[in-house]
Amino acid sequence: MLYTAYQTHADIMAPIRSMAQASLSALGPLAAANELKFLRNVTAAYELIARAGLTHTRPSYGIDAVRVGNRDVAVTEEPVMVTPFGTLLRFRKDIEIAQPRVLVVAPLSGHFATLLRSLVKTMLPEHDVCITDWHNARDASIDAGRFGFEDYVDHLIGFLDRMGPGVHVVAVCQPCVQVLTATAIMAEAKNPSQPRSITLMAGPIDTRINPTKVNELAMGKPIDWFEHNLIAQVPMRFPGGGRRVYPGFVQLAAFMSMNLDRHRKAHIELYEHLANGNPEKAQPTIAFYDEYFAVLDLTAEFYLETVAWVFQEARLARGALTFRGRPVDPKAISRTSLLTVEGERDDICALGQTAAAHDLCQGIKPYMKRHHMQASVGHYGVFSGRRWEEQVYPIVRNMILSSE
Repeated sequence: MLYTAYQTHADIMAPIRSMAQASLSALGPLAAANELKFLRNVTAAYELIARAGLTHTRPSYGIDAVRVGNRDVAVTEEPVMVTPFGTLLRFRKDIEIAQPRVLVVAPLSGHFATLLRSLVKTMLPEHDVCITDWHNARDASIDAGRFGFEDYVDHLIGFLDRMGPGVHVVAVCQPCVQVLTATAIMAEAKNPSQPRSITLMAGPIDTRINPTKVNELAMGKPIDWFEHNLIAQVPMRFPGGGRRVYPGFVQLAAFMSMNLDRHRKAHIELYEHLANGNPEKAQPTIAFYDEYFAVLDLTAEFYLETVAWVFQEARLARGALTFRGRPVDPKAISRTSLLTVEGERDDICALGQTAAAHDLCQGIKPYMKRHHMQASVGHYGVFSGRRWEEQVYPIVRNMILSSE
């Protein structure tokens, strides 16, 4: 009923948003050409109405070219490996020089991997970059089977095997646990494709340390409550009809409720910028919410196992995590360098939760480990924005170069 109610509301609102968009297209040029305040007020209102909805389609990465050395180089998106649940996507550049190969592991937490667009764009000039481009679960046929925590780890191992030996991994947020798990499994199996380095950024390796509001919410209810109240069935009109999912719109609502005043203020300012004839000031907010309102559904099994195993039970940190029936032992990792990055003001993954990986990876020599705490940034500032580009990225780049 949860998903059906949401979809019914979305269907009812669709004509209203379409009408607002049509009116905006008609009146927008007039508002831009005239100094009539009331006309700008009307078009600003139409803009907000037209944008008052979610999309379940992955936005474009929009990376057509990057500057390599002293010239601009075209970038082409190249699917390297495709499953019903994700694509190993390479940003191929037509250059002759070999660059360090990097797998960027995106979170599977209600948004598309395009949320890491800034990170990818920063790394591309100096690296050969692939990303885990996760699919919307509502588009995965029920015949494709389950996709849980262990299946996510299987995907990472499969992607690394396809890329071959010598790859560096950069994981952001939630998948830091799966990346450390996959690396430990590959190390114990002496898999030649185990990564040369892993960079874990703002990830919940040990959620018992400095619990945040997110951690407290996860711990506040038994796992049965999450299953009974937050899991819904995809309507039959979609390719994944009948699949049980944690809907992306539920995750978005949870995120927005944590900072409701900030989002309300952002939309008020957006209206004011548009009404005052300052579209250039409105553009950053528009771009942010175009991305933020693009939501992705998670399979029920992945969501529930992540809540239980990572946030409630901290299985990896406690030495209780198993993979396909066998214990996961991070001490098996010895050939992979480790960098952890945390944000001083991160209210999603607090200080110490990611750095806990160092205590778990006792097989890695001290000179192959590094931790960086980035001052004055929250969760998103760790991997996007000016401080990411100017202060965090150089450390990530140096870790990769030193591990080549």
